[in-house]
Amino acid sequence: MTSTPPDRRPIVISGPSGVGKGTLAQKLLDTHPGTFAFSVSHTTRSPRPGEVEGANYYFVSPATFSSLISQYAFVEHAVFSDHHYGTSKQTIADQMAKGLVVVLDIEMTGVKNLKADSGIDARYVFIKPLSFEALEARLRGRGTEKEDDLQKRLNQARVELEYASTPGVYDKIIVNDDLERAYKELEEFVYRPMS
Repeated sequence: MTSTPPDRRPIVISGPSGVGKGTLAQKLLDTHPGTFAFSVSHTTRSPRPGEVEGANYYFVSPATFSSLISQYAFVEHAVFSDHHYGTSKQTIADQMAKGLVVVLDIEMTGVKNLKADSGIDARYVFIKPLSFEALEARLRGRGTEKEDDLQKRLNQARVELEYASTPGVYDKIIVNDDLERAYKELEEFVYRPMS
C-alpha cells in the first residue's frame, strides 16, 4: 500500500468513549510513519496516567479554554463528561502545511460543529462497538472513571450510536469487535481511490 492516500482530506474518527477509536487512529499513524498526524486537542480535564502534554492533549485551565473560544481558535469544541474539548485551527493548519494528512479523534458534538461551519472538508468515520454491553464492559474494565462519570459516558454513547445511525452523517461505520479486522477496514477506507 502506498504511503500517501489518494484523498488527502483530514480524517475524522468518532465514536463512543472506550470504543477503541484512539487505538485504531494510533495504529494508522504507526503503520504509515510520516504520512499522518494527529490534531492534538485542547482539554480542561486532568491528564490520565501516561498522557503527555502536547502529544495526547494540550491540558489547559477553563479560563484559558474560554479565552481560546472567544478568539475563535477552534474549528470545533464541546463539553463531554463535564470537561471541555476543542480542536485548534492552528494545529490542523500546521500539520497540513507539513504535507501530512490530519487525523482528528473527536466526539459527536465536535462532528456536528465541524460539519456545520468549520469550512474544513473532511472524511468521517464512526467506530462502533459490537454491542452496548460490550462497550460497557470495556469502559468498566478500564477502571479510569467513577460510577457517575461512567454512567454519563454510557448515556452519551447511546446518543452517539443513535446519531451515527442517521444516513449520510458518516462516510464509513466500522464495528470494532476485532482490532485487526477493524484496522484493516479503516486502512482500506483511508486508502481507497478517489471517486
